[in-house]
Amino acid sequence: MREVLVNSILYGTQWTGLMPIFRRLFAGRAVIVTFHEIQRDFQHELMTGTSVELFQQCLSLLQRQGWKIVSLDECLRALSQNEANAPRYAVITFDDGYRDISSVALPLLEQNRAPFMVYVPTGAPTRSLKPWWLGLRELFRRADHVTIDPMGVKFDCSDFFGKKVGLKAVTKWVHEDYRRAASLDRTFQNYGISLSALNAAYFLDERELQALSRHPLASIGGHTTSHAALATLDPSSARAELEDNRKYLETLLERPVRDLAYPYGTPGACGPREEYLAGQAGFSTAVTTRKGCLADGNLNRLALPRFGVGCHLDALMSFEANVGGVYAAGQALKGAVSLRHRS
Repeated sequence: MREVLVNSILYGTQWTGLMPIFRRLFAGRAVIVTFHEIQRDFQHELMTGTSVELFQQCLSLLQRQGWKIVSLDECLRALSQNEANAPRYAVITFDDGYRDISSVALPLLEQNRAPFMVYVPTGAPTRSLKPWWLGLRELFRRADHVTIDPMGVKFDCSDFFGKKVGLKAVTKWVHEDYRRAASLDRTFQNYGISLSALNAAYFLDERELQALSRHPLASIGGHTTSHAALATLDPSSARAELEDNRKYLETLLERPVRDLAYPYGTPGACGPREEYLAGQAGFSTAVTTRKGCLADGNLNRLALPRFGVGCHLDALMSFEANVGGVYAAGQALKGAVSLRHRS
């Protein structure tokens, strides 16, 4: 029901030219935006990240519409002061620590003088991460026939469309229960997929991360040790994932690390328990992937919402709608409909 409402408002505002009005009525005081990979060859990577063109368009849209792109720290500080006539703020974040942040995104961020945050799991620069999502992409990219034994499913994917459909199906299956990711190890072995090699190919190494951390626009945050869905772990293990990651990054970068992104960031991956553990582990902010804007005044700094940028054909329109308040309007309309049905 919510998605139908949001999509109806999305396309309605675009076609009728009402987006500026929606932005004035429903847009929050600030938004946090999520990116992962910024891909030069979007199609070769099976359209799994953000193209260079879309990334530039998103930055340009924010600037054009008057959003002030600032660091997370500056954004939260400004919101706490609740100043009248203050601008709207946008925070740019990247999850996982991909190498293309430095090689592709950074020049565009410099052109736009846009600060940014990179959330890094320990296993990425140390090459111990098990990035099952990269393994699946490589698998479908290489093979025309793919068998995922844990699912009991075979995919005929000899063309680009088939590869996209198969990859999406398996990814969705893992996201339904993050513990399923470990069951893919045998599949990767069967197809000769090396997760260690993918780490080296796609993620910043320690030296590159140190160099990026010294850039005046960059901030570095934690993302756990192994990119585990914390809600699936016992409290001791979850806390160790948080503490060890923070200590590793602080030692490597020789500076405090107080910002966190929960891996996956969904309600099934993090909740009140994880918020408490993040605070106990020394983090002062933590971001989720739950959609929403930020408002003035008191915020739950250990469960901040973010908007992701999709990889579909209307991704820019969806991005504009989300930061412009369409999602908030959909939630408000859904609430009004629910109240009317109950009365």
